[in-house]
Amino acid sequence: MKVSIVIPVYNKAEFISNCLDNLLQQDFDDFEVITVDDGSTDDSGRICDDKAAQYARIKVIHTENGGVTAARRKGVEQATGDYIMFVDADDGLLPGAIKTLYDAITESDADEVIATFTTHLGVLSPVVYEGFVNPDELIRYIITNKNRFPVLWSILFRRELLSDVLDTPREIVEGEDKLMQVKILLKQPKVFFISKPAYIYTLGLPNSRSHTLEREVLYDKLLETAMGPRIQEFNDTLTLHKIKEYERFIYDGNDSVRKSYYLSAVGKPSSAVPLYDRLVFLLPPVLARPIIKLYRKLITIKQKGL
Repeated sequence: MKVSIVIPVYNKAEFISNCLDNLLQQDFDDFEVITVDDGSTDDSGRICDDKAAQYARIKVIHTENGGVTAARRKGVEQATGDYIMFVDADDGLLPGAIKTLYDAITESDADEVIATFTTHLGVLSPVVYEGFVNPDELIRYIITNKNRFPVLWSILFRRELLSDVLDTPREIVEGEDKLMQVKILLKQPKVFFISKPAYIYTLGLPNSRSHTLEREVLYDKLLETAMGPRIQEFNDTLTLHKIKEYERFIYDGNDSVRKSYYLSAVGKPSSAVPLYDRLVFLLPPVLARPIIKLYRKLITIKQKGL
């Protein structure tokens, strides 16, 4: 098998049938689709089973609810493909996507190929990179939330890359895809970007994820552990990540996190941290909040359309 597509599914009965129908229309013969029903309480599991009964290339795994990372791990464990793709149950692939990514990864001899994408409204993502890119540059952009490229979907991975990276605890319900990609990039793979879009990303779906300090403290520890002996090399990047999360808390009016965690976790930011972020961190929350809100408004205007 050349390509395996892994789909974690949790209560996506409204979307999963269309997602699977979309994948079945791909003009690539040698691929399989592995849906992992992560303890859904709606009709998602039944819909997956019905599709698998009709189409041999679809396989279904039913598990107790363990979170999206655990579902992806189970899918990869059952996959037989040389290369792995991840697709969310409410998204899809553009026509010819698998062939485009497969041709790119085999011709470039890369370890992962990252394509662009389009939203479900037809808005194209920007072309940020083309060709080979240094993994360390990508790590810095991902950790500081400055990436304008996909970090998990619209990507074809060489299977070997995914060993030992799908271990994020289920408590992490936001940013688990970024953490996974950082772990991959720390292996120094050959990463190749193509400008052609491959993925259809559905914008605007509601979620119940909450931004809690407990979760952010755990996330910081996981990032630092992943860095291993290179942690000092990425120290300013990790500091900026913490400040960015701090800004989210202040924006939401959660000023208590400053004394309870971030003053000690960040310390005095070095000059390598952008001036704006140093400024809002050093100011009292009551003064920093209007600056953060204005800055976010300007960024939204600048990036309007995506």
